[in-house]
Amino acid sequence: MKQIPELFGSMVFNDHVMRQVLPKTVYKSLKRTMQEGTALESDVADVVAACMKDWAVSKGATHFTHWFQPMTGITAEKHDSFITPDGNGNVLMDFSGKELVKGEPDASSFPSGGLRATFEARGYTAWDPTSYAFIKDDTLFIPTAFCSYTGQILDKKTPLLRSMDAVSKEAVRTLKLFGKAVKRVTATIGPEQEYFLIDMKDYAKRDDIKLTGRTLFGAPSPKGQEKEDHYFGSIRPRVKAFMAELDEELWKLGIPSKTEHNEVAPCQHEMAPVFETANIATDANQLTMEVMKQVAERHGFACLLHEKPFEGINGSGKHNNWSLSTDEGENLLDPGKTPSENAQFILFLTAIIKAVDDYQDLLRLSVASAGNDHRLGANEAPPAILSIFVGDELEEVINSIIESRTAKSGGRNKIELGMVLPRLPQDNSDRNRTSPFAFTGNKFEFRMLGSSFNIACTNTILNTAVAESLRLFNDELEGAEDFSKALHSLIRRELTEHRRILFNGNGYSKEWEEEAERRGLLNYKKTPDALVHYTDEKNIKLFRIHGIYTAEELKSREEILIDEYQKQIHLEATTMLEMLNKDIVPACISYSNKLAKGIAMKKGIGIDADAELRLCREISSSVSTLLDKVETLASDVKETPEDVYEAARFSADMIIPAMEEARSVADHLETIVDKKEWPMPTYTDILFYC
Repeated sequence: MKQIPELFGSMVFNDHVMRQVLPKTVYKSLKRTMQEGTALESDVADVVAACMKDWAVSKGATHFTHWFQPMTGITAEKHDSFITPDGNGNVLMDFSGKELVKGEPDASSFPSGGLRATFEARGYTAWDPTSYAFIKDDTLFIPTAFCSYTGQILDKKTPLLRSMDAVSKEAVRTLKLFGKAVKRVTATIGPEQEYFLIDMKDYAKRDDIKLTGRTLFGAPSPKGQEKEDHYFGSIRPRVKAFMAELDEELWKLGIPSKTEHNEVAPCQHEMAPVFETANIATDANQLTMEVMKQVAERHGFACLLHEKPFEGINGSGKHNNWSLSTDEGENLLDPGKTPSENAQFILFLTAIIKAVDDYQDLLRLSVASAGNDHRLGANEAPPAILSIFVGDELEEVINSIIESRTAKSGGRNKIELGMVLPRLPQDNSDRNRTSPFAFTGNKFEFRMLGSSFNIACTNTILNTAVAESLRLFNDELEGAEDFSKALHSLIRRELTEHRRILFNGNGYSKEWEEEAERRGLLNYKKTPDALVHYTDEKNIKLFRIHGIYTAEELKSREEILIDEYQKQIHLEATTMLEMLNKDIVPACISYSNKLAKGIAMKKGIGIDADAELRLCREISSSVSTLLDKVETLASDVKETPEDVYEAARFSADMIIPAMEEARSVADHLETIVDKKEWPMPTYTDILFYC
């Protein structure tokens, strides 16, 4: 490996490269576009494209692609070569400003939620100059937005960029109230990525994992995670080799992979990057998931990003660490040494508390999926109820404001460890892993996202909701005669009104679920419960005010996500039926037939075969029960309504319970059928490879 500083960003057309290869006037013009959103002149685009192409070709690139994020949740790309015939039987390597700025992929085959008919194929991709182009697999990737011929947004990047502008606009207004003249405030994100690595040989023998991303069957292994010996444990050499190559590939692409370790479950691991702007962090996380899968294959692994690949052990999430920073480097969520005296911090904190309370439904639906339903509230991830953890010190500050009294001194202590060990400074809050939305010192950690999620949707909603709180605050405070008095009154009123969303206790407890209901907090346990609120009037109004979505674009997203949920459950159900009918039931019958032959042989020579007979009867009885469950599940799948909303509800209420019943019987059979006869690798095989 090269020296890391030399390696980092070596395949990225970043600011360092642009300074070297672009003429000064072109560089300055492009930077204005990136920082201020000014239009890019066509002649500037031509020069940028030519220099970008020369740089890419020097790195071995032969093709370019407009890389975008349609509503599938993954990325899309169409590759074109740089070659242009010269009329003499030869070719030139050419790339124009028009090709850089605009592409025309077919828009009819991507989810549009009714915005586009099948015959309406034209769509456009537009270069996002705020996210650097990069080279991967001999291709120049150009991050782009994606819209229809009529200009309606069909991707996840465009709303995110708009929400970043919205929160910046309102935060700049807020800071002006405190005498600060900043040009821009940026939402920054550090998404921690959890994942599983399993042996490719086992993956190849499990149709359920290959087709659905998770195991639809599997009796618990005698050893799971109960000994707590995997979390932060010694990393296997084979996994360490994967992590080393993953780091190298990510560093080449300018992705600041920082932390890696074993997670709680066997075969589960985590990678955490350094904070970046929301837009770049989103692109980087999408790229990280793609690279993880590619690198895993080279090491004989399959990388699983499903939220719950294995029943009975922890699933995988993606912790979305979110903050706001000014263009001068000030973190607006840093409370300082005395948060009770930091009025600016308290105002931003109040805005976030109000945003989370007012838009609980939107934040919940932003993390809703068939996979994540298995994880939320399962004593391994936050519950489906939104609440905010602020820690004891901030809670005391908030209570003192509400109660109009002086805050008791938190007095952060030094932690004495004794002997020759150093005194550790105590943070201003503990951590609460059961909290969906936790303050962790100078940022908020939104812990509800699933491992496979594109983080753009969640952060679009979070940015917009906070922008709305700030907008309302700004409108009130900008006209105040006595700013200090008005500020105190506003903060006290809003904290009082939204105090219900604050909770520092155990989010897993039954008592909290009951208390949350008394407080009037929402508890959407299933994806269809949450998604139908995308187009509630208050939510349509929110996105309209800040120019994020039209009502039609919101409706399309609701329908796309509902349809995606129903299709995933249908896929899982049909995969389960095929595995039962073609693999599990035949294997069980074959084994019971062998037992029966053995029983007959023993009885024929007068040997007692009671044990074999009991086992044979249990298997036959269980197979009979299983066939009844198969029949019920097959009938439910066949009777699924055509309407997408009704189908989603039917899937949640009928098909999933039928699948769970069939699995229960099949998993029992796995525990009594000869391992040599069982048609697929077991949890013990998969989770405890060498």
